[in-house]
Amino acid sequence: MSDVAKLEIDGKIFELPIVTGSENERGIDISALRAATGLITLDDGYGNTGSCRSAITYIDGDAGILRYRGYPIEQLAQKSSFVEVAQLLIWGELPTTTERNQFGQMLTDNAALPWDMRRHFDGFPTDAHPMAILSAMINALESYDLKNLHPTNQEEFALAAASLMSKVRTIAAASYKSHIGQPIVWPRPDMKYVENFLHMMFTVPYNDYVPTPEVSHALNLLLVLHADHEQNCSTSTVRMVASGQANLYASVAAGVCALWGPLHGGANMAVVEMLEQIKASGITTKQFVDKVKNREDGVKLMGFGHRVYRNFDPRAKIIKEAADSLLDSLHITDPMLDLARELEAVALEDEYFVSRKLYPNVDFYSGIILRAIGIPMDMFTVMFAMGRMPGWIANWKELHETPGQRIYRPRQIYTGATERAWVPRKERRR
Repeated sequence: MSDVAKLEIDGKIFELPIVTGSENERGIDISALRAATGLITLDDGYGNTGSCRSAITYIDGDAGILRYRGYPIEQLAQKSSFVEVAQLLIWGELPTTTERNQFGQMLTDNAALPWDMRRHFDGFPTDAHPMAILSAMINALESYDLKNLHPTNQEEFALAAASLMSKVRTIAAASYKSHIGQPIVWPRPDMKYVENFLHMMFTVPYNDYVPTPEVSHALNLLLVLHADHEQNCSTSTVRMVASGQANLYASVAAGVCALWGPLHGGANMAVVEMLEQIKASGITTKQFVDKVKNREDGVKLMGFGHRVYRNFDPRAKIIKEAADSLLDSLHITDPMLDLARELEAVALEDEYFVSRKLYPNVDFYSGIILRAIGIPMDMFTVMFAMGRMPGWIANWKELHETPGQRIYRPRQIYTGATERAWVPRKERRR
């Protein structure tokens, strides 16, 4: 195979190098295209544009493969904790016992928020969205935490990574407590990562909440499955902001804002809302699917298909089994789960969806798990942000360790007015 691609423009041939990744992914390097030809490429939405070289996460959308640092998601979901997966993503290798214990201690030591930050929560209106609070508080945290973070100082970076990962739980739980008018609950040093978050979420005065092993396991699994997912909207936003030499906190806060959108982090909320609408309407799942196929206004099948996967989302099978197991262990009969099962069965047997490879994705069942745990719907995206924190941190670190890294600066094709002369106000007409 040739290691160059040939592009003909106005009768002239230009050679562009072909780069090959470790999984034999091939891409055309167009970084010198504008200088050589005066042209740029146009790829609306970056669907076919590689913005970076990365060694963190590998996805094969056609084969339904997801790997963190080479490890299949199926193995990590079965055998690793969320904290271990975070260390793998950030530092590139599964931690030794010593490394795992050291990082765990750093998480414990950095779980509590600075005392002065309590007042910040009081500054938000009671109906403020938890994602607004989360992004603002992460930015505020930088002022209290490490003001002079140097990417080349590994000890400072490790402390910042541990502080962010640990405190994001505390901020998330505190934003929820502020939202519902309950006192903020502080972390306990004797609890593990997931258990500590659930304690801060659901403890009320004189009644400490202690999660069951089944609940802790389900949430740990959910966080593992969301820990990273290549160059999605929020992760590429983190890298974009970081490329301007923004600090870790500002970059991650930008990722939170990008995740907030309903087409990204809000997708699992949309699935639950869809199921609730089906239940309230009284129609069958078959009738709902027919409405989707007929493209009736406002009727969409949420939780099916994916921008990257052209096969079954590998996380969907894992999370479906987890949802079944959790509800069985809690003896919960959730009509939403029954509807979800029916809807999945109807859609997977319908040629309309099968031919278009519209299979359930991870969002289809994640909302069911969060409902079963007791997480309110406006906190769903916050849970996504907690899970994605290791991936964001890992991408920030990777970008800052890339030699010769330049600020990200996409180009555009201008489609506006051509040059025109300024007109005095009294002479302007519409």
